[in-house]
Amino acid sequence: MPRLSVSPSSQPNCSPVWLISVLLGLLAIHTNAKDVLTVPQQVSLSANMYTQHLTISWLGGAVTTFDLIILRTELNETVFYETVSVTMNQVSGRHQWNWTSVEPLQCTSLSIKIRSRDGQTTSEWSNTQILQGSDLPSNEKFQMYPQDRIVPVGANTTFCCIVEEGLLFGTIHYGNTVMNTTRLSRRSFATTVVNQELSGETGTNVVCFDNQRTKLTGAVVFVGYPPLPTDFVCETRDLTSAVCQWKEKRDTNLYRKRGTRYSLNKRNCTLSSPEEKQKECSVAQWEGNFTLVAVNPLGQYSLTDSAEITHRVHPVAPDNLTFVVHAWNATVLWQWEYKSYPSLALDCQVELASQGYKTKRTFSGVGLRSVVLSDLYPDEDYNVQVRCGAQQNFWKWGSWSKSFSFKTNNYVPDAPDVWMWMNKDYTGQVIWKPLTQRQSHGLITGYEVTLWSPEVNIQHTELFSPDTYAVPVNLTQIATRSSDNKVMATVIAKNAAGVSQPASVLIPLRLTDVEPLTVSRAVYTDRGFPLFWQRNPNDTWAYVVEWYEASCKWDCPVEWIKLAAGNTNVTIKSANFQPGVRYNISLYSSSSEAPELLQHWQGYMQELVPSSSVLLSTTQHDSDVVLTWREIPLVNRRGFLLGYNIYISGGSQLTLLANLSDLESRSYTVKGLSQGLYNFTVKAYTSAGEDKGTTASITLEPYTDWLILEILASLGIIALLLAVVTFICYKKRKWVKKAFYPDIPEPKLSGDWSRSQGPLDVKPSPHSLVHMVEKPEWDSSKEVLVVIPEEDEFEGDEPVDTDEPTSLRYYNQVVDERPIRPRFPDSSDSSASSLDSACTDVTYTGIQTSGSSLVFQLDPQGSSEGHQPQADLSVCGGGGGGYRPQMQSRAPSDDIGLASPEPFLEPQAASAGDYKPQSSWHFDSPVEAGESGGLALSLGSPTSVASTQFLLPDGEEHAEEQRQPSSSAATWFTNLLSSTKP
Repeated sequence: MPRLSVSPSSQPNCSPVWLISVLLGLLAIHTNAKDVLTVPQQVSLSANMYTQHLTISWLGGAVTTFDLIILRTELNETVFYETVSVTMNQVSGRHQWNWTSVEPLQCTSLSIKIRSRDGQTTSEWSNTQILQGSDLPSNEKFQMYPQDRIVPVGANTTFCCIVEEGLLFGTIHYGNTVMNTTRLSRRSFATTVVNQELSGETGTNVVCFDNQRTKLTGAVVFVGYPPLPTDFVCETRDLTSAVCQWKEKRDTNLYRKRGTRYSLNKRNCTLSSPEEKQKECSVAQWEGNFTLVAVNPLGQYSLTDSAEITHRVHPVAPDNLTFVVHAWNATVLWQWEYKSYPSLALDCQVELASQGYKTKRTFSGVGLRSVVLSDLYPDEDYNVQVRCGAQQNFWKWGSWSKSFSFKTNNYVPDAPDVWMWMNKDYTGQVIWKPLTQRQSHGLITGYEVTLWSPEVNIQHTELFSPDTYAVPVNLTQIATRSSDNKVMATVIAKNAAGVSQPASVLIPLRLTDVEPLTVSRAVYTDRGFPLFWQRNPNDTWAYVVEWYEASCKWDCPVEWIKLAAGNTNVTIKSANFQPGVRYNISLYSSSSEAPELLQHWQGYMQELVPSSSVLLSTTQHDSDVVLTWREIPLVNRRGFLLGYNIYISGGSQLTLLANLSDLESRSYTVKGLSQGLYNFTVKAYTSAGEDKGTTASITLEPYTDWLILEILASLGIIALLLAVVTFICYKKRKWVKKAFYPDIPEPKLSGDWSRSQGPLDVKPSPHSLVHMVEKPEWDSSKEVLVVIPEEDEFEGDEPVDTDEPTSLRYYNQVVDERPIRPRFPDSSDSSASSLDSACTDVTYTGIQTSGSSLVFQLDPQGSSEGHQPQADLSVCGGGGGGYRPQMQSRAPSDDIGLASPEPFLEPQAASAGDYKPQSSWHFDSPVEAGESGGLALSLGSPTSVASTQFLLPDGEEHAEEQRQPSSSAATWFTNLLSSTKP
């Protein structure tokens, strides 16, 4: 609570009369104190509504102790009640005490009473004095207090709301916060905001609503800081006046009429930009000592500074800059604003800006007004700024002048940086780097390239456009005529100021014939590819380091740098380096002779996984699968291959089978697999990881290799046996011919057949003369002879000469003792018996041939139909047996059919194996048989002893059947058996 203050009283004059009176008074008070203590009179109130101060004064007699009570009039609530000591003012004789209220004094009416106190004795209370509040019924308006209050950060402020007459109180809001309230009177309500924070630039609103929120009132509070200036310093610009500067350490958050006011040496300062933190105030004359005072509604703050004027010189910026420009230098001139500067020793700094780079150059002099800028570049734009400072007692650099620009003049270009690239067929390129702006010294108008061979004295010059940096060359003609193995290439650049010095490079004609060096690996770092090499102390040549993409083979785009002699390392950089690209890096000597390759590297800026996979194929070898793949092209590797991983796929899982770190090995055999479908994946990998891989599928089939080998082996053995048999047969061909194909002599006729023949005597002879050329031995187990009918022998267009002796040809036929077969055997029946090609030609002499068959009637009784032949008696070519004919008899009856022939056997002949003619007994007709009387015989169709039927048809009833064998199967079979003599 505020404490009471008592204004000092005046000193009384000491006199004996006055002293006696006082003593008597004290005695009277002591005897009757109640009657002596006076009641305070003439109580008066004086209020300061803004500061909420209440001043109370009264007449209270000689006592110095009083009881003071302050009440809220309407509710009779005690606000303040204390015993205070107050001395009397000796001039006015009054007592005075000051009280500061927590609530604004307008919130409600206050009643004040005072009484005197002496120990435990008190006087009566004075008359009540009332300080009228704004909540009187006569003041019906909606009101809020205090209005526009300015308080420091962290303060506590009480606000009160007086509700309009007839309305009910609602709420009080501090900003967006609903506050707790206390009732002060019937219409007045108060709230206290503690530890207030910075308000906005326009303050914080405190609003009061009625209970219906239909009406409101409010106030604004500004929360800020008192002023706190810092960095106060004064300096001179013109060597006469003073300019003082300072900053506000913090923002007061109070602006405009509530803002801070400054004074310098008791002179008000008018700020050009009050909102800026850097403040400045000037005085016309340097005074040496300076005091700054800053004041705002929350307080004030002061700072001081002192210095000599020569120690605080801050020059102004140079003015009116001009230039005198040349190709390699320029002169900058300027002027000073004040006349005192020509006598001032200055240090001036010139800032040059060109192509994004800035440099500073410093010059000194008394009253400096111009400088010469040397070592500039021709045809280049420059920006220039100048500032100066005092050379003696330097305080600080002055302000920069305005920026001025100029451009230097043109000059002849620098010599280009020339290099070469040679292919393997005497073709290549002469290449040079584009000249930069600082090298061209002006716009390049073109290039002149000259090729010159000193030995053959061939020179060729050609002009090229300014955007040409590579010229293809073909040195085939020079290479064939020159033994010097080098050609000089010279490049000259041109611009408007002239031509550059020539830049030359020796082109070796057989550079690629040099044996390739061992390739080292270059590792990229953040700065580039660091390279190192050994230097021969005796070598004085410079070096050239070139690099290009390793996948390029022809007319490659090359980058290079040239190094001075003595270097043993370099780090190459290029904006063209790309991840996943392999670069070839080569070190050459650069001497008066042709460049010589000294060292070779390969490297990647960043290794990546391969961009493509291997081309995979599978092959089955029995139960093994051989995986083979091709090498990944260099451009797709994107890193140094470290090996291959081989996987087998089982569903979605990949199982590693092998890791091949040998890059030359590009095949792998998976052994011992069973039949089925298999998926194999091969992935190449670099230090960055594996590629996506290539998958190949193969289905293992049953193993057919051995079966094929067995078949081939069998065929080989058979072929070998056939070859051996053929060889043996060839060696023993005479024995084979004699054993299997003996010569059968031709039958010879007796008599002289050279003369012409007369008419044939048709009279039948009692016998026929048969001349046997050879009598072979007979074996009953061998084959027998089969007669070929003469109708088949002479089949065709050739006429039959009936006057010639008839030759009957017989073939061996295996005896078939099976039952009787049909008359016309099929091919299978004919092939069931083994036939030999050996034959016996039998010539019948003295026998008349005709269309009718004459049969010798040896057995007039015929043969029984049920009689079967006893044995095979007639065989050709084997054993000890001779020719044994079989004879058949035929009954002359008309109903005769197929009958089993019964041979007519002579025991002597059968036992000896001699020749016996075979005959078929057949009457051509009954008439002829009768006329002959059994003597007129005709030779019938002979039949093999193994035959079960007649070879020629019998009778007219079988005339149709007689024609069929000759035209169909029988004809074919007969022709097959018939052959000429080998």
